[in-house]
Amino acid sequence: MSRSLKKGPYINEKLLKKIKKLKQGDKTVIKVWDRACAISPDMVGFTIGVHNGKMHIPVFISEAMVGHKLGEFSPTRKFVAHGGKMAKEQTKK
Repeated sequence: MSRSLKKGPYINEKLLKKIKKLKQGDKTVIKVWDRACAISPDMVGFTIGVHNGKMHIPVFISEAMVGHKLGEFSPTRKFVAHGGKMAKEQTKK
């Protein structure tokens, strides 16, 4: 369910303050635990380290990401492989 249009998108104010302190093109990674925060046009061109539950994954924000959530670009699960006899035989070949 989306957020009310009256309220507007949820953007972390502390994150915006940190971004405004940096200069455009700065390669500093800003660590964030707030995966529900929406990406605003002010964030374009910066690298944000989004927490996935274990570590911070650096995400470079581009114009195509505006309007999406930070958590969409930091996967929380890692697919290893399906097991079984067939999988073992295929890996040997």
